[in-house]
Amino acid sequence: MENGAARTAPAVIVAIDGPSGTGKSSTSKAVAAQLGLSYLDTGAQYRAITWWMVTNGIDTDDPSAIAAAAGKPDIVSGTDPSSPTITVDGTDVAGPIRTQEVTSKVSAVSAVPEVRARITELQRTIAAGAVTGIVVEGRDIGTTVLPDADLKIFLTASPEARAARRSGELKGADVQATREALLKRDAADSSRKTSPLAKADDAVEVDTSDLTLQQVIECVVTLVEEKRAAK
Repeated sequence: MENGAARTAPAVIVAIDGPSGTGKSSTSKAVAAQLGLSYLDTGAQYRAITWWMVTNGIDTDDPSAIAAAAGKPDIVSGTDPSSPTITVDGTDVAGPIRTQEVTSKVSAVSAVPEVRARITELQRTIAAGAVTGIVVEGRDIGTTVLPDADLKIFLTASPEARAARRSGELKGADVQATREALLKRDAADSSRKTSPLAKADDAVEVDTSDLTLQQVIECVVTLVEEKRAAK
């Protein structure tokens, strides 16, 4: 993943936040790969702990039960943007964490303060260990996890654009139903008491509604290169 240019360039920490369907994951992975940076999908970590709760019979409607179990699973995230991995207690869960069951429960689990504290600590440790720098994507990276990140970007898109993209990813899922599910998750993530989804005051907002993925990637690469040049 590393190359000569990446080793000699200043390390840079990039926080990319935004709701689902804005192109966050695809953009973050591509930018990290192009610039020789590590990559962290924080949403996968919350999905992983949710998967563990479901698999181990924890009542995901009971915040106290979730809090009591939050420290139990061993979650390990691989940070190679060309092949990111996620394991729980040594088990590869990259596929299982994308099921509808996990998707429907992740907001409730991730809203529990003990879960957020556990995962936030893990995220900060990973970012601190990224020698060449890292692109970290999520919903509260610029505001809570890495408030001192070198560059903060907030991706947005219209609900219609987001629903169209996500239904395409889900292989023909109903666009209207997908739109309603996205907006429901937005409301849950934005209203939770602990680390809600929000744009950092110093974040650069990029509306991806009318942009191709490649255009978004090029925009973000330019922003990162400008930040590295200024260091």
